[in-house]
Amino acid sequence: MKNSLFKPILAALMLFSTIAIYAQFPSIQYYRYNDKRGVNVFETSKEDTVKYDGLKLRVGGDFAIQLQGLNHENAPGVDPLIELANNFALPTANLNLDAQLEDGVRLHMRIYLSSRNHEDAWVKGGYLQFDKLDFISPGFLGGFMDIATIKVGMDEINYGDTHFRRSDNARAIYNPFVGNYIMDSFTTEPYMEVTIQSNGIIGVLGATNGRLNQSPTNKPGFGGSPADKGRVFYGKLGYDKQMNDDLRLRLTGSFYSSSDGSTRDYLYAGDRAGARYYNVIESVANGGSPFSGRFSPGWGSLNAFQINPFVKYNGLEFFGVYETTKNNDDVGGGFTQLGAELLYRFGGKEQLFVGGRYNAVSGEVADGASTQDITRTNLGFGWFLTNNIALKTEVVTNKYEGDGWNGSKFQDAKFNGYVIEATIGF
Repeated sequence: MKNSLFKPILAALMLFSTIAIYAQFPSIQYYRYNDKRGVNVFETSKEDTVKYDGLKLRVGGDFAIQLQGLNHENAPGVDPLIELANNFALPTANLNLDAQLEDGVRLHMRIYLSSRNHEDAWVKGGYLQFDKLDFISPGFLGGFMDIATIKVGMDEINYGDTHFRRSDNARAIYNPFVGNYIMDSFTTEPYMEVTIQSNGIIGVLGATNGRLNQSPTNKPGFGGSPADKGRVFYGKLGYDKQMNDDLRLRLTGSFYSSSDGSTRDYLYAGDRAGARYYNVIESVANGGSPFSGRFSPGWGSLNAFQINPFVKYNGLEFFGVYETTKNNDDVGGGFTQLGAELLYRFGGKEQLFVGGRYNAVSGEVADGASTQDITRTNLGFGWFLTNNIALKTEVVTNKYEGDGWNGSKFQDAKFNGYVIEATIGF
């Protein structure tokens, strides 16, 4: 064997041997389980249920694959669409690393091993989470840290509640449906945020530089615009309480504001892994996009506000979305997104679920522009075979309406059909 091949193979064997010996799924403090136990978990709890007894490494992963049977069409005379077939999509996979570094301090990192947008492995992001500051001195700011969580990293920010239920590349086990919301508020940026949780009251305040791709140079921004010097502030205020054994209530309102120094805002275009519903409404001319099925206004800076009610009564579950977003540029424009999910979870351990989702987006990219409307309905059924294995099947219908689409491939466009997804998370 050539020496150039022997070294990486030996390194890989040593790595996986180390993982097998030392990473036996240890319990991690203030952690959201990456399986059925993490469903309907939002911010991580402040309950200190795991005793710290030294450095720990938890190695996990995600896997997802879809069988897609969708049809699509658009108006005659506009860009002809790619011909779709009933077949499997490229499987996706994540590698998750969670380390307990100190009492009340943990690290999370996710690596996309394979995604729709990148078949090669790359780091999605990660963060440090502080629930105690005892490493500075015992009991340091103890009263404050009893209710506070500090996160610092380059990862997804806590704007809105939809990102807690969405599919993140291969991590699809929290999502009761296959696709995410049409305006998918998810971005990975360098950030710092502080979360307060006390007697059901939730408060979040955070900031980022508003950039998806980082560079210390003063180079021009997106589209040849001036260098990006924007900033983002975001926050959340809400209430989440288990009222009794049967009823849980949660209501949150979130804001997001990027400054006019930004050259491109990524709030609705920050998922670099790619979207579900492969190749829908993609024309022969452009060859397809890994982000088909989602919508972003594409503005340089914006203000957004999202309200999310969540109610769970025994097995019956409702989750809602009311979101508005406004362009910060002088040309104006704005969109409104509505969403509603109604699910019923049943079986001895609520391992089965059936439900529907309605999602609609409507607005104009600029003041005085023609309206663009998108509506989507999902009807689905799911089964947790185990805590770590889930199977979902859904029927989806999606329509593009309004004069704002005229002359584009989206004019009178629609897609519909079925998608079956199998996912594993651990």
